[in-house]
Amino acid sequence: MPAKSGDLPSLAILRCFEAAARHQSFTAAAEDLSLTQGAVSRHVRELEDHVGAALFRREGRGVRLTEAGRVLAENLAGDLERLRRTISHAVAAGETRQALSIATLPTFGTRWLVPRLRSLRALSPDVELVLYSRGEPFDLAGSGIDAAIHFGSADWPGAQLTPLCPEGLVAVAAPSLAEEYGLKGPADLLAMPLLHISSRPYLWDQFGQSLTDAARPARRGSSFDQFSLVIAAAIAGLGAAIIPRYLIEAEITSGALIEVAQVPPATGKAYFIATPSGVRNPLAAQFISWIKGQVSTRAKMPERR
Repeated sequence: MPAKSGDLPSLAILRCFEAAARHQSFTAAAEDLSLTQGAVSRHVRELEDHVGAALFRREGRGVRLTEAGRVLAENLAGDLERLRRTISHAVAAGETRQALSIATLPTFGTRWLVPRLRSLRALSPDVELVLYSRGEPFDLAGSGIDAAIHFGSADWPGAQLTPLCPEGLVAVAAPSLAEEYGLKGPADLLAMPLLHISSRPYLWDQFGQSLTDAARPARRGSSFDQFSLVIAAAIAGLGAAIIPRYLIEAEITSGALIEVAQVPPATGKAYFIATPSGVRNPLAAQFISWIKGQVSTRAKMPERR
């Protein structure tokens, strides 16, 4: 007989079911949780009794989720992740009872945001920061994350977007590569080995078209799936690269990379700060004010009206 709607199964039962659903195996779930296979099976049976439905179908020596089990597993995975995040926030805040959670694009976070966070901490020494790496829009309100760095169009369902800055692409090359190929101007870059970002493989084509009326094929060269890898390859002299300037400010300043040309924007995309719609959060507002102050005046975007 199903339990009353207000009752909740124990966290141990829910963790066993989540692990079994993820692995589609009681044995693998037991190894994951350092339990016996019998304990996992018992907890799953208790959950099935609780909800009044079979959650797994026994198939030979294995198990497979029923439709009811699949739906529960999908919802429960998000619930447990939110619970983990809530506990993490509480641990981070400690006695201050204040924590600011930020999701950031991996390379942007590593190369631009994190090096500047010391000044944010100086403004709010009692606020602990919790950072997550996220590459795509997600359920911001349901995640419990206070603010997120977004690159793309001004479109994130359920989020309020505050403009931060345009991407500011520049074409760069290592000094050794520039010397090897006798670099004198932007057009000379197209004779070099080229580095590509796989999410936007046509950047060099667009750059070539901006130099002449005729399109110039520029597909040769190595391709990488993250800007952090493109940056490392460019510094190593493996090829010329088109990279957001904000990600390589230190390398341009030090001379590790030579800025050869600004690349005309072609994507219509930019950086934004995303916050949950309809939520008033003073810490998130302070973060927005701080991060906008870190962007140079010439690069700032106009406010959306």
